[in-house]
Amino acid sequence: MNRLIKPRTLFVTLALLCLLAIWLSLALGPVSLPLLDTLRAGARLVGLPVAGEGLEQAELILGQIRLPRTLLGVAVGAVLALTGVAMQGLFRNPLADPGLVGVSAGAALGAAVAIVGGAWVGGIPEVFGPYLLSLCAFLGGLAVTALVYRLGRRDGQTNVATMLLAGIALTALAGAAVGLFTYLADDATLRTLTFWNLGSLNGASYQRLWPLVLVAIVVSLWLPRRAQALNALLLGESEARHLGIEVEKLKRELVFCTALGVGAAVAAAGLVGFIGLVVPHLVRLLAGPDHRVLLPASLLAGASLLLFADLVARLALAPAELPIGIVTAFIGAPFFLYLLLRGRA
Repeated sequence: MNRLIKPRTLFVTLALLCLLAIWLSLALGPVSLPLLDTLRAGARLVGLPVAGEGLEQAELILGQIRLPRTLLGVAVGAVLALTGVAMQGLFRNPLADPGLVGVSAGAALGAAVAIVGGAWVGGIPEVFGPYLLSLCAFLGGLAVTALVYRLGRRDGQTNVATMLLAGIALTALAGAAVGLFTYLADDATLRTLTFWNLGSLNGASYQRLWPLVLVAIVVSLWLPRRAQALNALLLGESEARHLGIEVEKLKRELVFCTALGVGAAVAAAGLVGFIGLVVPHLVRLLAGPDHRVLLPASLLAGASLLLFADLVARLALAPAELPIGIVTAFIGAPFFLYLLLRGRA
């Protein structure tokens, strides 16, 4: 397949786009900072001897609010895009999404248990609140994904079609359980649960950030090492085995990596849809199906798209803020319909 854009050109373009998204994310918001002051304050935050007066407010805003939020957006976007590539490679379908293995629904259920259950026992202590919510969401995602994988196993083999159907069924079941918790919640808890399910980077902090950054580094380093195996899997499982690929081991690794990455992303930022579907498909249209290019390019594109979506969420109704899940849905749903119509044509 002929690439529309050469890999080097694509990487340079996406890297510049990502840097622009980071710069704008640090500068713009309810209190917008001059772009030059943003660069100078950022340089001073990392210890560079940059001269300037009146940068104290910019340093405070960047260091305490904007920088952790921007880093969280980069990590979430990169992880969701990479795991989207992994799932599309596993299912050999460009319309596949990380949510197909139930990890997003499981994380939502875990978060619902923490939010509503915490209210029932008199509230979660503030010092443990963010950690307990993230931990429950993460464990919920891993548990549902493990169950989906177990249901897809038979006679030592993993049936991808069975795993897909099990994922759909358990996603519906987890959604029903979240609906039950939503019905039982009081007004204050219901508001918290609703906003968490819509996704947001608001309230980002270094405490919430560091577990996701560790997971993002692991996912970003591991998945590109399996690019050749994913390329072989595109030919079919039998062909991949003939090429020396341990297909069953690869499936386990892809499912575990997706559960780990998406579980951590959902635990940190709530439910953010369509990034794992839209980004890999867009990059594939530009660069072709080679995973050696697709994976790192999707990482950069996913981080950029989520940061731009967060900018829209912050600025569209300023000083109020839209949940970022609404913005990504407005972007992703029409694109998904376009893919369906394009495929039918």
